[in-house]
Amino acid sequence: MTKLQQERVLGLPPRQGLYDPAWEKDGCGVGFVCDIKGRASRRIVETADHMNCCMVHRGGIGYEKNTGDGAGVLTALPHRFFAEVANTALGTRLPPPGRYGAGIVFLPRDERERAHCKAVIGEEVARAGQRLLGWREVPTEPDAADVGSAARAAMPAIEQLFVAAAEGVAGDALERKLYLVRKAATHRLRTDQTLAERALLYFVSLSAKVIVYKGMLTPHQLFPFYPDLRHERYESHLAMVHSRFSTNTFPSWDRAQPNRFMSHNGEINTLLGNKNWMNARQGVVESGLFGDDLANLFPVVEPDCSDSGTFDNVLEFLLMTGRTLQEA
Repeated sequence: MTKLQQERVLGLPPRQGLYDPAWEKDGCGVGFVCDIKGRASRRIVETADHMNCCMVHRGGIGYEKNTGDGAGVLTALPHRFFAEVANTALGTRLPPPGRYGAGIVFLPRDERERAHCKAVIGEEVARAGQRLLGWREVPTEPDAADVGSAARAAMPAIEQLFVAAAEGVAGDALERKLYLVRKAATHRLRTDQTLAERALLYFVSLSAKVIVYKGMLTPHQLFPFYPDLRHERYESHLAMVHSRFSTNTFPSWDRAQPNRFMSHNGEINTLLGNKNWMNARQGVVESGLFGDDLANLFPVVEPDCSDSGTFDNVLEFLLMTGRTLQEA
């Protein structure tokens, strides 16, 4: 049997052009689409959904075919849509783009614990000198998306917050303020003795530039689960999607991707060494951009992350402390 015949028997396409079946590897599905002129449109968002659904074979599932390892999408803030949401749900008018941040938070399902978490987050927003505009329950439709029982059992409460920038704060300066809010609130609540161990608090994203919708879902469930993503005014000039295949960590709502700055297809085998080096560096790190607030960002690497999530933690830290994306 010739090599070409063998390749066809194995079910792989024959070697041709730049394609070589010898390089076929299993792993997560990741994709990116954008308008290179920065024009927001509904088409970009719909194309991203289609692209992710074409990679459903790259994602893992549990013992139920309708419980996925994770799927999600990162887009620019859809200002037209959020302006409408803020008006109807919060009764407030959003500042112009670049002068406010928005994010999604996975919160405890217990009402008392959830209220406590939101109060702490509000305190950190005020401590950072910014203004909390309000919270909104993110609409979800698990029945329409046919979400499996395992994913439903682990599902957190999902809420969205909007933060207005203080006078004179915009752009990267606002991003750093929001980063500080997220890290400080997370660290406080992780050590809060009033919260049960099962209580989940995870900032999916909090930014003046981008937002992430994700969950313990399959790609086909993502848009049916989040009605926001199907709204005609939800527009973006870019979108990054991910279909997760869990490797060295179990599936969970917070470990789904995209992360806050990146998506990853692969496995980082030097994970423990990387974490140890990052923790060791915290003792000598300095930043003129954060000054005395720098210690509130530690630990940089959050517990219980996947290898991809840990990488994202450090990438975010390097970006927020003044490096370019290329250097970081």
